Amino acid sequence: MAKVIITGCSRGIGYELARLFAQNGHQVLALSRNDKPIRKLNESNITTFPFDICQDKDLEKVDQFLGDNWETVDVLINNAGQLLNKPFLKTTRTEFEELYKVNVFGVAELTKRVIPRMSPGGHVVTISSMGGVQGSVKFPGLSAYSSSKGAVITLTELWAEEFKETGPSFNVLAIGAVQTEMLEEAFPGYKAPISAVDMADYIMDFALQGNRYYNGKLLQVSSSTP
Repeated sequence: MAKVIITGCSRGIGYELARLFAQNGHQVLALSRNDKPIRKLNESNITTFPFDICQDKDLEKVDQFLGDNWETVDVLINNAGQLLNKPFLKTTRTEFEELYKVNVFGVAELTKRVIPRMSPGGHVVTISSMGGVQGSVKFPGLSAYSSSKGAVITLTELWAEEFKETGPSFNVLAIGAVQTEMLEEAFPGYKAPISAVDMADYIMDFALQGNRYYNGKLLQVSSSTP
């Protein structure tokens, strides 16, 4: 059974991922600022504690947990993300920076800390968005969000190249419309054709098997626009 780290587990896809992995017998470190929803699952295969990806002290908690409990990590799923839906001319520099701290710098820092603990056959899966894919349909108000999601796509390609001789593997999934709280914030009233549970089921399978077929690749997982 795999040892899996998942970020952004308080709701939506991250919550469902933690639940599914645990119920399938895998060991899960479920990380989010609000750990109460995960605790309520009362799953013996899940470890959780409050975690802010922008805080060094919380990143050090992950280092401590891994050093004390897990010799290796098999899967890291960078799912945590922050949304800002606001016209570009009204977006402050601070708002832009805060979003990038979560969606780009936090993802990079956690990945940097976990890579040395991963086996050559390990898999880092980063969850991006169709809004970050070059040439895809874009929407007003999402300049900070979508550009940050484009950044982690390029990071994934670079990581795969840098670690191609030693592993682990790196891939990025650009997610389309999934019925989550974040989608409702971005597109109020829109109803997506895919549920968070369905998408989590797909991501779990990909995280466990996808690195047999892909490395450094962007896969577009989208059946609709937005």
